[in-house]
Amino acid sequence: MGKRVLVVGSGGREHAIVDALSRSPQVEKIYCAPGNAGIAAQAECVAIKDTEVEQLKQFAVEQAIDLTVVGPEAALAVGVVDAFRKAGLKIFGHTQSATRIESSKEFAKQLMVKYDIPTAAYEAFDNYEAARAYVESKGAPIVLKYDGLAAGKGVVVAMSIEEADAALRDMLLDESFGKGRVVVEDFLTGPEFSLMCFVRGEEVLPMPVAQDHKRAFDGDKGPNTGGMGAYTRMPFITDDDIAEAMERVMLPTAKAMVAEGCPLSGVLYGGLMKTPDGVKVIEFNARFGDPETEVVLPLFDSDIYDTFVAIATNEPLTEPVWSSDATLGVVLASKGYPGHYEKGFPIRGIEHLSTKVYHMGTARKEDQLVTAGGRVMIVVARAASLAEAHALATAETEKVECDNLFHRSDIGYQAFKK
Repeated sequence: MGKRVLVVGSGGREHAIVDALSRSPQVEKIYCAPGNAGIAAQAECVAIKDTEVEQLKQFAVEQAIDLTVVGPEAALAVGVVDAFRKAGLKIFGHTQSATRIESSKEFAKQLMVKYDIPTAAYEAFDNYEAARAYVESKGAPIVLKYDGLAAGKGVVVAMSIEEADAALRDMLLDESFGKGRVVVEDFLTGPEFSLMCFVRGEEVLPMPVAQDHKRAFDGDKGPNTGGMGAYTRMPFITDDDIAEAMERVMLPTAKAMVAEGCPLSGVLYGGLMKTPDGVKVIEFNARFGDPETEVVLPLFDSDIYDTFVAIATNEPLTEPVWSSDATLGVVLASKGYPGHYEKGFPIRGIEHLSTKVYHMGTARKEDQLVTAGGRVMIVVARAASLAEAHALATAETEKVECDNLFHRSDIGYQAFKK
């Protein structure tokens, strides 16, 4: 009997997970809750939200699901893993207490200070006046982070005191992301990169590093988004840098979480920076990154079902095989994103693309594919070199026809600097 798998989530990350699972000879049936129009081509979509824990659990029992894989942080933060494990169900993802490494910026910073994991100096505040006084004493540039989940948008790199004050007002007085605290960090310099690892307890298996592009427009201009594209095989992040990141950050963090009584059992995402003083942590996430997953998982040449199950059930972990190819993905987003945008615009031409297309925010309306989110899809090219992947992704992106989409044309530009 082939395995039956449930993937929780509805974005491009989940589409990439479904796609990777579809390559497993062991997997016979994939469900996705709630999924999207693109995922529906590879999995049966189920109308259950990612945070509806009891309904998800009931579905897994009724359908005799062999393994559940959790994509989004919101599902982890409400305890879906705890509930499944209590019911004796196999699930890949962190417990609610372990997810605090993402759901509370302050918890993560305290952990790093306690266990000597390199990161920027910080203070945390729930009072606007105190935060404002601290910012004025430190000066700009300075980094402000909402202490909670904010869908990738709760971080402001303020280049002036005025910009920092506006962010503090937004987070603490207007409570744009809800009532909470703000972590104020020193500004670090250097190239950023994302290192995702499969983690179970103190065992840590790295994935290929990637870099995403947060700003909306070319040249890293415009507001921060959830990510406008990503790529792998950055020439400026060396094997020595990766070894340092593993030895000083990822392995000690896994051990620290065990020591704190909340061991990791899924993906630990390290948002890292190569500073003049060595690799430092910008942020941790408790799950696959988005859009990094969309460029990393196409390089997974082993059976990903084995890796997911091993972590979910404490079976022996084996080092996966990764392709040496490069990948580059370009996000197509609704005009106006990350601010106000309209939905329901027809999308044409996808059937002509030779590359992978992972859907992020699409829907079917009268048998036509339409936009249904801020980030709509990501076109991912894979090739022997990054230059080839860039050329292919650029050419294929132009084949997508829609009146209300925009994209960056310079994804990977740091790798091509002379």
